[in-house]
Amino acid sequence: MAKCEICGKGVHFGNAVSHSHRRSNRIWNSNVRSVMCKVNGVSKRMHVCTRCLRSGSVEKA
Repeated sequence: MAKCEICGKGVHFGNAVSHSHRRSNRIWNSNVRSVMCKVNGVSKRMHVCTRCLRSGSVEKA
């Protein structure tokens, strides 16, 4: 679910590095919100990242 329908931004994977430098897997989730948007004049609920909302790529309904 954590994937923007506009730009395709999704989760990122990497390592959590502790103070003793031991590594374990971790995940960074994108800041994705469910908003009502206008698509071809019709209101539709979409999952959109906050970067796309802020930049004006999406017209909120």
